[in-house]
Amino acid sequence: MRVMLVAGTRPEAIKLAPVVLALRAAPGIDSLVLTTGQHRELALEVFDLFGIQPDVDLAIMRANQSPTQVAAAVLTGLEPHLTDWHPDWVVVQGDTTTVLAATIAAHYGGFRVAHVEAGLRSHDRRNPFPEEFNRVLTSHAVDLHFAPTDGARDNLLREGIPSDRIVVTGNPVVDALHHFRGLEWEPGPADPLSRLPADKRLLLVTTHRRESFGPPLERICQAVSSLARRPDVHVVVPVHPNPQVSMVVRERLTGATAITLVDPLDYRSLVWLMHRSHLILTDSGGIQEEAPSLGKPVLILREVTERPEGIAAGCAELVGTEIDRIVAVTTELLDDTERYGRMAHAANPYGDGHAAERIVRALLTCDPDGERPAHMARMGG
Repeated sequence: MRVMLVAGTRPEAIKLAPVVLALRAAPGIDSLVLTTGQHRELALEVFDLFGIQPDVDLAIMRANQSPTQVAAAVLTGLEPHLTDWHPDWVVVQGDTTTVLAATIAAHYGGFRVAHVEAGLRSHDRRNPFPEEFNRVLTSHAVDLHFAPTDGARDNLLREGIPSDRIVVTGNPVVDALHHFRGLEWEPGPADPLSRLPADKRLLLVTTHRRESFGPPLERICQAVSSLARRPDVHVVVPVHPNPQVSMVVRERLTGATAITLVDPLDYRSLVWLMHRSHLILTDSGGIQEEAPSLGKPVLILREVTERPEGIAAGCAELVGTEIDRIVAVTTELLDDTERYGRMAHAANPYGDGHAAERIVRALLTCDPDGERPAHMARMGG
């Protein structure tokens, strides 16, 4: 069996890396890792941490590309590699423009597509943008859906996806997190993370979503600045390289003694920082899935989320981007130890660290030229 895995961004690389390693450990599978280069350096850095060298790099990254330009570059760049390598399965992950374009290219070429992290929905096509649009269209072109949760599976069923094409696996981001939690690592003396105060509670803040650009990001920065005035906290902000994020964050938060701005972190450093944080404020989807395994409450800096399972489980809360609400909820969690404890000890609804094994087992059990056995509709354990 030939399996081509396509990744374009850092989150895709993080979540596909455990799948790559599981495929390599399975007999009878020849795998090829292709990176589109949508976020080239960040994705390659992640693969390197896992000891993975991509076989193909389309290197499509250009400054200030629009989603249309990314999609066009992936469509034209991927086609000859599909034709030359002729995979039995093309595996994509998530909701990026790389995912949608790779799915279209594979579908046009007659190749079967398996979608990791299928079925997430905010039910608002403009929020997050363009991710919600990408994942809805992707779901109606792929052949096999790896849903991370029962709720994601139910979303697919409501859209008419046949149940025998859906496998509930958990999310491989939890596999990736477990991989690095087991490694001994500390930041070196030149690393700004090594100089964080030990006597303060750390607040980790990450923001990068397109829908947060402009006034929402300005309000988030004002809320962070207000929280940093507390004498018992220190705020750490990894600054996303997108100029529409970095210019605002650096202008608004540089110089505050209780705020440390750092360049984008590699995944190992991010896991280390999440583990040492008291509380996480983020608009990231991946961190919503990872933090519960570390016992860290998450405040979601978005108006809607396609990951409602964390809210239902009690480990996350949607706070939006209004200054007063961000400050009020964060303050409550800092001051109310009982409420903090309930969130910190909630079970992670996104998986148990064995999603990649289930994904590989499903690919092996599926007949690329026929239908899946009915018993594959749910693969627990």
